[in-house]
Amino acid sequence: MWSAQEVLVRPSPVPAAAGVYGWHFKQPPHPDLGAGRLLYVGIAPRYMANRTSTQNLRKRVRYHYRGNAAGSTLRLTLGSLLGLELRRVGSGKRMTFGKAGEAALSQWMADNARVCWIEQSEPWTLESQLISQLDLPLNLDQNRHNAFHSRLKEIRAQARQRARELPISS
Repeated sequence: MWSAQEVLVRPSPVPAAAGVYGWHFKQPPHPDLGAGRLLYVGIAPRYMANRTSTQNLRKRVRYHYRGNAAGSTLRLTLGSLLGLELRRVGSGKRMTFGKAGEAALSQWMADNARVCWIEQSEPWTLESQLISQLDLPLNLDQNRHNAFHSRLKEIRAQARQRARELPISS
């Protein structure tokens, strides 16, 4: 289990390889979720038929810890669950939590999130198995069977709708 501080150093301990990563949280982002357990899995790269991807575990894990909601489903989910204000930015098509919100989310993740990973040449296969066999409430894709799925979809949809009603941020 690796913290933001441990992952963001150079050289990073996260391999620049394909694989599956899993996120655990000391404090859950929602009261209906348990603390200290695996809540989300992701992959790098995504399934790419007949294309090459530059994504790998190191890039994805680092991005989740310090990126923004427009490029990280995990960050979008966590920020929405934590009640951060989602905003349209730039041309209005991208949505983030703004500088202050993204900074607050990064700090929350530094305090609460821990990640682990496993190298896997075709990570999408393992991801599907994990989602079908484990209780992963923060995964939406392939996870309609999860008891938290409809609640999470609703919370994220409400955050997006509120963002559409606000002026575009610069």
